[in-house]
Amino acid sequence: MAAPDAQNEKESSALLEVLRPTSGSNLSVSARVLLRIIAGVLVFALILALVGLFLVRRSFPTTDGEISLPGLDAPVTVHRDESGVPTIEAESAHDLFLAQGFVHAQDRFWEMDFRRHVTSGRLSELFGKSQLGTDTFIRTLGWRKVAEQEVKKLDKTSLGYYEAYADGVNAYLKDKSPTELSLEYAVLGLETGSTEVEKWTPVDSVAWLKAMAWDLRSNLEDEIDRSILSSELTDEQMSDLYPDYPYATRPTILGGRAGDKAPKNRSGDDVEQKPRVDDRAREDDEAQAGGTVTEAPRTGNTDTEAAVPTDDLLELRNTLTSLPPMLGQNSDDIGSNSWVISGEHTNTGRPLLSNDPHLAPAMPSVWYQVGLRCKKVTDECPFDVTGFSFSGLPGVVIGHNQSIAWGLTNLGADVTDLVVEKIRDGKVIHDDGDEPLQVRKETIEVAGEDPREITIRSTRNGPLVSKLDGTYRKALDATTGADSQDPKSGPAEEHYGLALDWTALRPGTTASAVFAINKATNWQEFRHAASLFDVPSQNLVYADVAGNIGYQAPGMIPRRGKADGTVPRRGWKSDEDWQGWVDFEDLPSLYNPERGWIVTANNPVAAPGETVQLGEDFDYGDRARRITKRIKDAVDEGRKLRPMDMAEIQNDDQNPFAAKLVPEAVKIHSHGDEDILEAKKLLKSWNGFDSANSAGAAYFNVLTKTLLEQTISSKLPDGVSPAGGSRWYLVLSELLEDPDSQWWSSKGVEGRDQALRKAMKTAWAETEDLLGPEPVTWRWGILHRLTIRNASLGESGITPVEKLFNRGPYEVSGGSGVVHATGWDASVGYETNWVPSMRQTVDLSNFDASNWINLTGASGHAFHPHYDDQTNDWAANVNRPWPYSKKAVAAAAEDTLTLEP
Repeated sequence: MAAPDAQNEKESSALLEVLRPTSGSNLSVSARVLLRIIAGVLVFALILALVGLFLVRRSFPTTDGEISLPGLDAPVTVHRDESGVPTIEAESAHDLFLAQGFVHAQDRFWEMDFRRHVTSGRLSELFGKSQLGTDTFIRTLGWRKVAEQEVKKLDKTSLGYYEAYADGVNAYLKDKSPTELSLEYAVLGLETGSTEVEKWTPVDSVAWLKAMAWDLRSNLEDEIDRSILSSELTDEQMSDLYPDYPYATRPTILGGRAGDKAPKNRSGDDVEQKPRVDDRAREDDEAQAGGTVTEAPRTGNTDTEAAVPTDDLLELRNTLTSLPPMLGQNSDDIGSNSWVISGEHTNTGRPLLSNDPHLAPAMPSVWYQVGLRCKKVTDECPFDVTGFSFSGLPGVVIGHNQSIAWGLTNLGADVTDLVVEKIRDGKVIHDDGDEPLQVRKETIEVAGEDPREITIRSTRNGPLVSKLDGTYRKALDATTGADSQDPKSGPAEEHYGLALDWTALRPGTTASAVFAINKATNWQEFRHAASLFDVPSQNLVYADVAGNIGYQAPGMIPRRGKADGTVPRRGWKSDEDWQGWVDFEDLPSLYNPERGWIVTANNPVAAPGETVQLGEDFDYGDRARRITKRIKDAVDEGRKLRPMDMAEIQNDDQNPFAAKLVPEAVKIHSHGDEDILEAKKLLKSWNGFDSANSAGAAYFNVLTKTLLEQTISSKLPDGVSPAGGSRWYLVLSELLEDPDSQWWSSKGVEGRDQALRKAMKTAWAETEDLLGPEPVTWRWGILHRLTIRNASLGESGITPVEKLFNRGPYEVSGGSGVVHATGWDASVGYETNWVPSMRQTVDLSNFDASNWINLTGASGHAFHPHYDDQTNDWAANVNRPWPYSKKAVAAAAEDTLTLEP
């Protein structure tokens, strides 16, 4: 690293020499003084630049040559390709995970440390009192305490892996100052002083799983919004805004195609398998994929709902919104696509598996690509796996090994409930016996200030996340009059609180599931691993080198009582409590379906009554329908699918709402209005795709946002606005078929056509304001830009700091409800808020023919060559080769580091 610094010093000296006046200069005294001042300013700027360059580069890791790594039993090799992606090869599993911890820390330690502070509610230690609200909320949920319990319950082997990983991290940290670890520490030190870096522990790793579960927390915001809306809207209006899933026209996961029922399909457990120990999942010779447990479809819980004051719900919603961006803002666009196609439909005769998880963008990416290889795969060292990991967590979360490949999307199961608790004299009221309110105090350290003590209150249903004001009593009596006669109701000292019941607040086994998946070699071992994957609940798709494909829904799924989870339930009614957990063998599963493909895109797993109840809120199926159509079209035409076809599907940006809105919009009478004439002309020429360079896409999306604002938002309570996406496209689509709906009417507007005309006129004017008066210059990508912000300092409000760590903006294609899911919030603007955080396609015929791409790059060090080197390809929808075999990894290696004991 010395050469660039020397070159910079040489260039600086040369510049100063140019600026220095010669002895024979005829410059006036004042000119010379001015020149000296200018030269002095430039010298100062150059010194600052050189100091900055030193601070930036001093944290860059060594990736070539040899390094001593205490704790190793034998040498470990780390090959890095042109993207800086490491493949780690070791003699033992202990050495493999120790080296992974070391390499993660080399590239991403600040990110790991920041995540540790987030998940333990300690951001105020780094950033001061501005983060007290976040710390208080995270401490209230108690993520760190749950992680501590999970680590205590780890099996000996898994715990050994976590301990080895932590040893590797700590070996990298040893004798390094914070500024040697990352530039962020230097910037932070200017604001809050020096930071002490603590040793890494297994709890630090496991706690991050709680953050990811929170990011994929399902319908909590829907529950809040539904409660707020139901306080002011009629049942008919609520049905308009929360339509039933159109099972006749959109696919389920098990059914596969619109209107198809879930097949009576064996899970694959009758295939010969290795013996296994499983303390959670029963083994059956032939388990049914669907129909083993059925429940009647639910229509709501009006007779049991707990009416919560709007102000309290809005306060909670604002709290959720204010959490750090790295924890994600819940949205219909958070989810993912994944699908697997059997060999009968591919050009190689072996399966293809694709996956692109949709998450909030972050710099660096939430994912870290890595290969983990035992030099010889044995029972003691069973890993030969590659894919996407989380920095801070050992193992690979999504990817493939030598035998199987897998992908994840969010299942969407309802695993969070808000619970209204009735509290009197320090006791929580229950019809099966009152219990003391659980109270604990914790101290939050605050940078530059005195510590703060907080009080956390919990019930058996979970932590209290909100108080309820005095209007709750009246709201409850009005909704459920019977309770006003309850002898325990009515005393002045009685009050209410809102608790959060969430599966992730119970210790689980996902921390072991990662390793079990990584070493699985067949469907039975994969299902065993899935049985341990309890939080967050995911759709798991599967393929193996023998040609099999499969699907498994894992997770800790509650069996519900009388409350359906769509609105807060009453904590004092035990029949509304969760009634235990759905057994793993009853969860939906599918193995080698006759059709030859499985598609998951956060759509319902099955129609009501076909399998166990998982929840009420799912994606409305636009992405699933489009992916399924493209696969089915190829199959019907006899075309064999290739990896490049998978990439084309991932990049499909057809807007699902265009086919509904455009035909109605172009029929609107212009009455001579030039703007509407031009709008109709543009829509007629548009192909319906949200391409970044499309003028039609720009106007259409402005029109959609305008239509939501003028038709829906104006009639909703404050604090709730349509964000766009699949559900709202369906709402508007159904309204378009009802031209006399009251939703269309407003001041001066009657019916659909007048509402459309007004929206088209308004949208044309807004598009001109945003993009200029000439439609020929309009581009959707200008409106729909993506800025990738550093998860910790990227929204500091200090422009120079943000410029150091953020990247962009990038013009991107796609949109909400689109397969290429670059989601945007229609209640705010057009900026890209959610993205395919990575993309992969695994070719089971030849793993070296697979491809992948990450949102940013391997490095978390700003200005490192691999900080954002994948982003341009990502934005251009270009995937990169994914070397896996020893020969391919060696051929692709640009750096090779040997870690010596």
